[in-house]
Amino acid sequence: MRILVIEDEEKIASFLKVSLEAECFAVDVAKDGEQGLKLALENTYDLIILDNILPKKNGIEVCRDLRIARKTVPVLILSVRNETLEKIDLLDAGADDYLTKPFILEELLARVRALLRRHGGMQKTTVTVGDVTLNSKSCTVTKKGKPIQLTRKEFMLLQYLMQNEDTVLSRGMILEHVWDMSTDIFSNTIESHILSLRKKLGDNGKEKFIQTVPGRGYKVATQ
Repeated sequence: MRILVIEDEEKIASFLKVSLEAECFAVDVAKDGEQGLKLALENTYDLIILDNILPKKNGIEVCRDLRIARKTVPVLILSVRNETLEKIDLLDAGADDYLTKPFILEELLARVRALLRRHGGMQKTTVTVGDVTLNSKSCTVTKKGKPIQLTRKEFMLLQYLMQNEDTVLSRGMILEHVWDMSTDIFSNTIESHILSLRKKLGDNGKEKFIQTVPGRGYKVATQ
C-alpha cells in the first residue's frame, strides 16, 4: 500500500517515512503543499498524511483542491494547533481525521489502519490462499505452517497479490501500490522480486502459485 506524506519539517517527514516503511507501506514525501498536491493528483495513493501548516499551500487548501478534483483518498491531518473551529474547518474541507502534534507513533499507526479499513484499502489482517498464509499485522508469511523469510518489498508484493487473489495485476498497478516514486519504472525490479518470491515459496510446480499472465501482469491463484 502506498502513502503520501506532505510535511515540511525534515525530521518529522523522515521519521514518518521510516516508521511507515517499517510497517510495510511504500511512502512518498512532499515538502510543501504545492508539491504534495501535484503528487496526489498525478499518482494513486491509499492514504495521505498532511501537515496543516505548509509552505506555498496550507493543509486546508490542499484538502479542498483534492476534493474539487474528485480525489477520494483518505486524508489524515497533522497539526500543532488544537482549536475546535480549525478541526471543523479541516473536516469540512475534506479531511477524514485530525491528529495533534506531538503525537505518539502507535496512535498515528492505529489511525492510519482505521482510515484504510474504513475506505476499503486495508483488508483483513490474515489472508490465506492455498497453503500460504500472510499476516499483515505481524508481517509474517507461512507455507504449510512453516515460516518463510521475506524482505520487506517481497512481503509487500506478496501481500498485494494475495489480497487480490485471482485478479491480474499489471506492472503499473504493482509499481503504484508497492514501490514509491523513486523507483525506475524501466527496471526489472518487479520481475526480480517475483523470481525471488517463487524461489522462497518453493513455487516450482507446473501450476505456479504466482502466475504470469503474458502481456498483462501477474496473479496469485491456487488453480
